[in-house]
Amino acid sequence: MSETSTSMIRRRRSRAMGLAVAGTALALAAQGPATAVADQARAASADPVSVLPYTAKERQEALAYWTPARVKAVGKSVDLGPTGPKSKPWKGTTMKTVGRLFFVNANGADTWCTATAVKSANRSAVMTAAHCVRRGSSPGNTNILMVFVPGYSKGKMPYGAFAVRDAVTPRSWETDSTNDVSTLVVDADKNGRRLTDVVGGQDIAFNRPVGGTVSAFGYPATRPQLGEELLRCVGTAKEKSGVQAIPCDMTGGSSGGPWLADFNATTGKGVLVSVNSALDSLTPTEMQGELLGATAKKVYDRAQTQSQAQHG
Repeated sequence: MSETSTSMIRRRRSRAMGLAVAGTALALAAQGPATAVADQARAASADPVSVLPYTAKERQEALAYWTPARVKAVGKSVDLGPTGPKSKPWKGTTMKTVGRLFFVNANGADTWCTATAVKSANRSAVMTAAHCVRRGSSPGNTNILMVFVPGYSKGKMPYGAFAVRDAVTPRSWETDSTNDVSTLVVDADKNGRRLTDVVGGQDIAFNRPVGGTVSAFGYPATRPQLGEELLRCVGTAKEKSGVQAIPCDMTGGSSGGPWLADFNATTGKGVLVSVNSALDSLTPTEMQGELLGATAKKVYDRAQTQSQAQHG
């Protein structure tokens, strides 16, 4: 499901045009240019995980860019029609871990997705959809000025904004539009506190059998909420054509929102088993999410071991 655009309704199965090239200056210096580039390409394709870093300057710019006025304006810029009957405003305990993920997309437009703080070794990991980070099958089309605002509600940012320092996605999404899941690593807040020390984190499960009741959350660009309120769908998860699906009609803007199994409405905690990825039609009745298997686990593990001090 693609951030706040109608492309979210299409399944993501376009084919790749090339591979990103990763490597170091030392490797280039050790061999001829043609051989080095070829070896770098092979190394990149062999690594199942892709890491998109943002510099300290880019992160500072992101925090400065997303002013309250800009946040308010982006919600008014998209109207995807009336909120569907399956999508209900969340009226329970404050979902501190779930928030809006604001960014400028590859087309230069202000927009947003939904994302979730999860438990991690570095206390700084956020789960969302890969298409909220970069366009599938198009390595050069990446999003910028990305910040996560946990607990967002009607213009309020009760826990502040956290700049994204690394966006980790499957290589298969970058090259082949498959495995639509991403783990972000965010900076500490302005007081030096790490994300899950501030808002806590959801548990996450990999290779969990599909089934049982799931609560899916998101900030869709449907009216009257227009991204300003957290909505929820509840349904039984079923495996379908290599993904999992639940009855849900949340649309663009809810992309990347968590699927929480074993959800406790009193505590706001559950187990993250997928994220909002794609809808079944222009008039949606079903939300689809990836199966969190070995590839998703590699993405998460790479992100949770990314150090806060790895790059400036």
